[in-house]
Amino acid sequence: MEEREILNLVGARIKALRKEKGLSQEALGEKGGFHFTYIGQVERGEKNVSLVNLAKIAETLEVNITQLFGFVNEEMKQTESELIIQEVADMLRETTPSNILLSRNIIREILKVSHGAPSKAK
Repeated sequence: MEEREILNLVGARIKALRKEKGLSQEALGEKGGFHFTYIGQVERGEKNVSLVNLAKIAETLEVNITQLFGFVNEEMKQTESELIIQEVADMLRETTPSNILLSRNIIREILKVSHGAPSKAK
């Protein structure tokens, strides 16, 4: 993957996440301590953004830094299962630790039943 391509993909992902959060470039810049023109340059793939700034942008967007690399392009299609897994992960990120634990235990039990293994209560 070429340098310009990765910058464009990460920038497009930041833009998509920003729009999902209903933020303008100005609002994202203000919340993250950046000038809005810098945000625009990053989103257009014109700036080689540092890891520190990526972490700040992710924090401002209230996402895990790895989500900034969750881009999809023509050559990198996600399967339906991957999209559903991502949807579940997004829901879990927005809930309480106790609900995350409960969800994990439910999924574990469902998978045990679907694979024919006897279920163990915890």
